[in-house]
Amino acid sequence: MGKRHSLYLHEQQRNEIHHLAAGFLWRSELPTWLLIITLYGGWFSTLAYWQTLGLLPATLLLVWFTAWYMSLQHELIHGHPTRFPRINQLFGTLPLAVWYPYGLYRDSHLAHHRNDHLTVPVDDPESYYFTEESWARFSPWQKRLIHARNTFIGRVLLAPLLDIVQTLNSAVVAFRQRHLRAMVMWMVHVALLVVLFAWMDHIGFSPLWFVLAVSYPALALTKVRSFLEHRAADDPLARSVINEAGLFWQVLFLNLNYHSVHHDLPGVPWYGLKSIYLRNRDDYQQRNHGFLVKGYGEWLRQFWGKAVDITVHPGIKKD
Repeated sequence: MGKRHSLYLHEQQRNEIHHLAAGFLWRSELPTWLLIITLYGGWFSTLAYWQTLGLLPATLLLVWFTAWYMSLQHELIHGHPTRFPRINQLFGTLPLAVWYPYGLYRDSHLAHHRNDHLTVPVDDPESYYFTEESWARFSPWQKRLIHARNTFIGRVLLAPLLDIVQTLNSAVVAFRQRHLRAMVMWMVHVALLVVLFAWMDHIGFSPLWFVLAVSYPALALTKVRSFLEHRAADDPLARSVINEAGLFWQVLFLNLNYHSVHHDLPGVPWYGLKSIYLRNRDDYQQRNHGFLVKGYGEWLRQFWGKAVDITVHPGIKKD
């Protein structure tokens, strides 16, 4: 009965998606084009007129636009706004968020979308879990650091730094082992970053201030979304959360708070995720085994200083 219901739901979803895709918004990808124009226009205009705006308002606006840019990069990876990956890549290659090349993020994230391997360490490059062997090798201070990262406050304040260290270490490894593809990505990324920083310096906006007061907080904002976004579970559909967050977070994260829907239908554009969820709300909550939260404030209240239990992966039982 459950399997027949799931097949029926997918057939129903396909019909809904075909209907939505036939509409003007989906065919034109107008919301994503408008997002690109707004985001780039807002980011560069804020920097260009930062003295008129004032340092604090400009900084806050730049944090928003930079975090939003990371959400846009995710959308580009999933085939929007065009059918051509190389064209989409052009809109996500500028290092507005500083820390990593678009191509490395793309390759890592697409590997993350192999749902049968979701949350499984080594197989899922975005997993926060560890194998038993790697966990056993950690020293006590490393385990304490991981537990601190697994609190909500630690995920926002500490996890960005750990990610940056890991990313820079991967760059060192790429050059040491002469991984040509990764080396080219990093060289292009650094060259563009030098140009951006030179322009910032020319207009009197400190690149160091941008890194510390804009880019790091923007990366921290993305960690709000990823907190307990996935859990280990036998059923792949039960591994991704449904977070009924407020409008502010929906806009900033481009509806990725409906993460179970995104992993079920990764090709659906950001402006379609919420409508599909609302049309199939009860079914999605049943299919992901009630992995539901009523907003990021709920995670903050539960785990502001308490670590969520994401350490050794418990393993996956397969039928």
